[in-house]
Amino acid sequence: MSNLNRRLMLAGAAASVPAIAHAQAPKPLFGTPLSVITNPPRDFGPNAPPPSSPDPDIIRADPAFGGLLIGQETIRRVSTGYHFLEGPAWSSVGLYAVFSDVKNDTLYRYLWETGQVSVMRRPSFSTNGNSFDFQGRMLSTQDYFRRVVRWELDGSMSIVADQFDGKPLNSPNDLAPHKDGSVWFTDPMYGGNLAEVYRADPSGLVDLVVPFDTGKAPNGICFSPDYTKLYVIRAGGITVGDVEGSKVTNLLVFTDAMVDGVRCGPDGMRADRAGNIWASSSAPLGYCGVTVWNPQGKLLGRIRLPEGCANVCFGGPKRDHLFMTATQSLYLLRVNIQGAAPG
Repeated sequence: MSNLNRRLMLAGAAASVPAIAHAQAPKPLFGTPLSVITNPPRDFGPNAPPPSSPDPDIIRADPAFGGLLIGQETIRRVSTGYHFLEGPAWSSVGLYAVFSDVKNDTLYRYLWETGQVSVMRRPSFSTNGNSFDFQGRMLSTQDYFRRVVRWELDGSMSIVADQFDGKPLNSPNDLAPHKDGSVWFTDPMYGGNLAEVYRADPSGLVDLVVPFDTGKAPNGICFSPDYTKLYVIRAGGITVGDVEGSKVTNLLVFTDAMVDGVRCGPDGMRADRAGNIWASSSAPLGYCGVTVWNPQGKLLGRIRLPEGCANVCFGGPKRDHLFMTATQSLYLLRVNIQGAAPG
């Protein structure tokens, strides 16, 4: 063999060594972060290991959802052991959140400074929906008395509405304060009468704003940030209409709340300052939690919880934390957007 051929053969053999070594190197082993749908499922308890970041239960359906999130923030369960939670609302005056345990007839308060949860009112007379108006006064729907009430700053209580057209209300469910001082609320047919949406004027006058529609009982309610749109949860989805004084016109389907062929049945919702709608979902595991929709009704993302979620609100000193009332637990997530409503 010539010296030239020998040198070429040795050079080729040397060059192949790194390739062979690389091919035989073990592949890196990546774990699967625990989530609500893994086996075993993610543990949200106080002794659970730190969750993965980014949170595997925050699902981005559209790249725009990323702008509403803070990458290192994860879902936290801050309290549990209840019967059926509803009606979260934030007091910017007292720096606390309230929420209802409807089946346990108790209203609770979560103090921001300490994270302590304590009983606020018991009995609550089946308080369901809650909010705070622009004067910092608490508003509540009381199923037991079939009325909407306001808790004044001196601690006294006023009745906002308990009848319409001389007839008692059904069972007021959820409400939204307007910047003009009125209170808009839903009144589904749990009490036996027709289901409708009303507006209670500061003078005490109650107007019908969304009339009865067969099969479309109203539930959650909120305004757009500029108060030109009213969103109402009806018939398993969300409708939206134009606010014109004390009336609503052009009521249309905003979203049917279908995701991957699964109906993420909303119950309560809130709007953020950009006009996105954050709605609860009581769908089966994997789709229960929260869905987020842009102002055009396009799905931006989902927050998966291990329990069905009934309602949400924005809170915290900067109103950039999402409180989520699931069946037995209260969850919290810091986001990169502020809530639009005062409470």
